[in-house]
Amino acid sequence: MKLEILSFNWKLFKSETVSSVTAMTKAWEITVLSNHSALITSLKPSVLRVVYLDENNMKQEKDFAIWGWILEVANNSMKILIDMLISVDEVDLNLAEQAKQKALEMMEKYKHSADRVDMEKFIEAEDMLLKSIAQLKLWEIK
Repeated sequence: MKLEILSFNWKLFKSETVSSVTAMTKAWEITVLSNHSALITSLKPSVLRVVYLDENNMKQEKDFAIWGWILEVANNSMKILIDMLISVDEVDLNLAEQAKQKALEMMEKYKHSADRVDMEKFIEAEDMLLKSIAQLKLWEIK
């Protein structure tokens, strides 16, 4: 199965020999295998696992922290459109922990504000929290 993980500007990961992709959708975790039926689904920030054969036909597993949008499967090919793709080597544990704490503090501040809640800032903080949690989960499975 072919796989392309794309952002709006570039390809982030590509393989022609993927045997499975495991991802967290908005409803549940799915694993897509070769010859999967056509599918379009949205993704949650989570850990994405790709199992593929390298250039020496050796099985490889690669895990990424993702902040994703859409996964599409059609004709034994998969495309994933995302905002964030971080491999375990790129995770900075301290920065991820700090981002998580900052996001929680911001959400608490906006939640208990005497004024009206600034939803844009609250959603921004929630996004920061979800991205940092995805990175921390990736670090844990390392």
